[in-house]
Amino acid sequence: MTPPVNNTVAVAMSGGVDSSTVAAMLKTEGYELVGLTMQLWNQRRLLGREGMPEQVRGRCCSIDDVYDARRVADDLGIPYYVVNHQERFERDVVKPFVKEYLAGRTPIPCSLCNDHLKFDQLLITARQIGADRIATGHYARNEYDPARDRWILKRPADTSKDQTYFLFGLTQDQLSRTLFPLGGYTKPRVREIAQELGIASANKPDSQEICFIPGGDYKKFIDAYLDEQGEEMPNSCGELVATTGEVVGHHAGIHNFTVGQRKGLGVESPTALYVIQIAGNEKNQVRIGIEEELYQRTLRAHRLNWIAIPDLLGEMRVQVKIRHRHEPAWATIRMETADVLLAEFDEPARAITPGQAAVFYDGDEVVGGGWIC
Repeated sequence: MTPPVNNTVAVAMSGGVDSSTVAAMLKTEGYELVGLTMQLWNQRRLLGREGMPEQVRGRCCSIDDVYDARRVADDLGIPYYVVNHQERFERDVVKPFVKEYLAGRTPIPCSLCNDHLKFDQLLITARQIGADRIATGHYARNEYDPARDRWILKRPADTSKDQTYFLFGLTQDQLSRTLFPLGGYTKPRVREIAQELGIASANKPDSQEICFIPGGDYKKFIDAYLDEQGEEMPNSCGELVATTGEVVGHHAGIHNFTVGQRKGLGVESPTALYVIQIAGNEKNQVRIGIEEELYQRTLRAHRLNWIAIPDLLGEMRVQVKIRHRHEPAWATIRMETADVLLAEFDEPARAITPGQAAVFYDGDEVVGGGWIC
């Protein structure tokens, strides 16, 4: 598997400092560039509906971001296009997000967006305009290993900005056609480079929120989205159950909870209680207990994607990351069935959450990953 030789690269430009710096760096290195911004969501679509906030500051992919990206492209003298993928984004990211939450799971929309749009549709668009490769501002590294005949995804130099957790779904073809120019830099150094290259967004703050959920309030978003769609909130009321099996209360819907949640349980107790498990079934039970009961030694994952290896044969020692900010923990993984992986941790892991990703690491390499079930 040899890398492409076409010198034309499509840069995924979000309007932030990272992707803008990537474009400027590649320009100085002599690449032929085209700037692409994906229009994924109308930022004002649900504002003010069902308690949704009116402000949109701090969210990625806003109109202001498009303006900033276009300004950088103009300053660099490169062609720039905005590609509308709102319909695909709603179908493959927003609707699955809502469905998963209503089923009592906690999905990761950023990983879905990477899998279905940023490293799928963007590559298709790039090829249509004559570019064999795309470049992004993600903090990650990739390289070809001839001994394994595989493209390898690695953690970046700045581990505090590591985004490989969200990239575990990339295929070999996508990795072979993607450049991660920031993988060897720290974020402070990237800002310095942006200033040195005269990037207008050098001091622009990083976006902090999911692009379609202002304020990070998932419940309000789901209420507003269902209201817009003319759909009723499914009746998922049920029991609050202690880990002993005792019914200690009732709740208004499983979508109001996530594993590890402490606030809003509506149960008085002399000790702190947490959501231990959510059973999205005919009973819609939410199991609650003390913090020690959040810890588990095993997880199961499906919809697997392997990067460093072609497949998992037998057992393998890896470090497993179960959340973006989670420190990877040692575990042994093996296939329990043809489609389901079992991970057994050396030490119990806190708040293993169905719907989140489990990503497996061998040192800095991403072995692969899957979705916790």
